[in-house]
Amino acid sequence: MYRFICKTLIDSLHFNFNNSAHIHKSPFLSSISLLFFSSSSSSSIPKKEKTKIDLADYLINRQHFSPESASEASSLNFFLKDTENSDSVLSFLRESGFSSTHIEKMVAKKPNILLINLHNTLKPKIKIFHEFGFSSSDIVDIISSDPWLLHRSAENQFQRSFLVLKSVLGSNAGVCKAIKVTGWFLKHDLEKTLIPTIDILKNCGVSSSQIVKYVYTYPTFFLYKPEKVRCFVQRVDEIGFDRNSKMYLPAIRTMSSMTKEKWELKLKLFRSLGFSEDNILSMFRSMPPAFTVSERKIQSVVETLLRRRDVDISSIVNNASLFLCSIESNLKPRMRVYDMLKSKNLLRRKTGLATVCKLSKGKFLEKYVLPYQDELGDLSFLTMPQSQ
Repeated sequence: MYRFICKTLIDSLHFNFNNSAHIHKSPFLSSISLLFFSSSSSSSIPKKEKTKIDLADYLINRQHFSPESASEASSLNFFLKDTENSDSVLSFLRESGFSSTHIEKMVAKKPNILLINLHNTLKPKIKIFHEFGFSSSDIVDIISSDPWLLHRSAENQFQRSFLVLKSVLGSNAGVCKAIKVTGWFLKHDLEKTLIPTIDILKNCGVSSSQIVKYVYTYPTFFLYKPEKVRCFVQRVDEIGFDRNSKMYLPAIRTMSSMTKEKWELKLKLFRSLGFSEDNILSMFRSMPPAFTVSERKIQSVVETLLRRRDVDISSIVNNASLFLCSIESNLKPRMRVYDMLKSKNLLRRKTGLATVCKLSKGKFLEKYVLPYQDELGDLSFLTMPQSQ
């Protein structure tokens, strides 16, 4: 409106002065015109945009990437407008111990790595890793497997995650161990997930040592929102699980691995296979992880074991860990060895099938196979260690 009024005023002045023969055009009018309309005319001129740089061409010809990696990166419709920062980022990664293979895979997965601010983001992150005791090879392994980590804020989320983990695990070595298991700890706000979950578990009577062990073994469990963890706890408590049991935390973790609907499907399956309510609860209380396997495997294990005359429902209930064994590489071949040894009277009287099946592979071979190779004959159905 202001410009319109001024323009009308000036046009009127122009008309009056131009129609007065004895008055010359004033320099004042030219100045006003220049003042009000020069910026408008100049702003209407489009600015020249930087030319987009073809990513594949840059990666192949400037950075010597393989055509396959360059093609994969460029397939994400990513373009560069400037190569100076990209050159610096890639050069720094090479200096930090990343091989060409690592870098190509990272850029193929996440090409906007090339746009990371070298001094404000990338270098500070690498520095944090070193400060917490990570070796160069550790850093390469962690970041190359999860390049999305490079896009987290170094000063805020990234550094806080390290400090929270150290407060829980007690040392830089513990932090290194946890992050080697999963980089997810560096992509979540641990003050809103890990810390509240630990508080909930401690209030339920779970020991700090067991919690720390689970941080390493089942890290993603500690990334749930606290309200979900409370629901898992409630479901376990409703079953009547003893909070003083060492299996209490495994039970909570097991519940976290499935929906209520999935849990009900597994209970229904056990009932259909001949297990009573007491049988089911007894197995869950003694070996909660047995319920993490699929319905298909539950049925296969039960059917495989019940084909034998020396196994019944109660035997399975008392040895629920058998559900965690592989049918093809553990149960079937070990049952065969057990039967062969038993038929030749080479077993001790109290040795049960479950004992043989639950041993580690090394212990099983050492105790039940290697001492009896001559008596057992052809053992090609077993995966034997190569002779040296």
